[in-house]
Amino acid sequence: MTGEFKISVLASGSKGNATVISAGGKNILIDAGISCRQLVQRLRDVGLQPEDLDAVLLTHEHRDHVNGLPVFSRNYHLPVFANEATWRYIPQRGELERVNCRLMPKLLETDGLKITSFAVPHDAASTVGYVFTCAGARCVYLTDVGFITEEIKENVAGADTLVLEANHDEEMLKKGTYPYALKQRILGTRGHLSNNAAGWLLSQMERLPGEVFLAHLSQENNTPQLALKTVRGILDAKELGEDTQIYVTSQDNIVKNF
Repeated sequence: MTGEFKISVLASGSKGNATVISAGGKNILIDAGISCRQLVQRLRDVGLQPEDLDAVLLTHEHRDHVNGLPVFSRNYHLPVFANEATWRYIPQRGELERVNCRLMPKLLETDGLKITSFAVPHDAASTVGYVFTCAGARCVYLTDVGFITEEIKENVAGADTLVLEANHDEEMLKKGTYPYALKQRILGTRGHLSNNAAGWLLSQMERLPGEVFLAHLSQENNTPQLALKTVRGILDAKELGEDTQIYVTSQDNIVKNF
């Protein structure tokens, strides 16, 4: 934990994503891409109950981010926030109770916790990242990123805690078994962020976060050890990040610092 924030990664990867960000007495679930049963169990694994959650925020409508949402939302009646384009294209919208579906405002504020969203290039209707601020601390959630924009740089600046995509090693992806079209999609400007790109973004920050969680790692085109080695190597080459703790998340919610 850095500052006011606690990060609980329940699942991260192409088979499903869900993370709880806790601050100011509030627990916010970002995405619900695993089953309701898995969500409940993994919440309990980190000392939380579904009833402890205050809201769900969606980054975009791809299935690995919303698969468990209909059942989880119906069972626990949580407000679910997303932008208009995401609501328009979400595949399970008809399965959601209308009363739980909310438009994400420019600023979502409750008991000192402030949340804003920002645009992220990805091949979905309107993918976003999130900025959380509480008691002077800043946490940024950023995955499913095609490339680093000026808007992204502005929003990650000053982060004390950063959840950052490190999806693939470029050489592993190019030499791997994925079809050519899928490789091009992942490498494209609306695809996913590589280990090198994640390290580069960190190296460009004026002040590095105290904690970085490398997220959304590919199980076929990356390894936790390689993601950490690549990112840390970029920082070490510039003599940066000695005080930054870097953790690697996984599909089965284990967070490691090798």
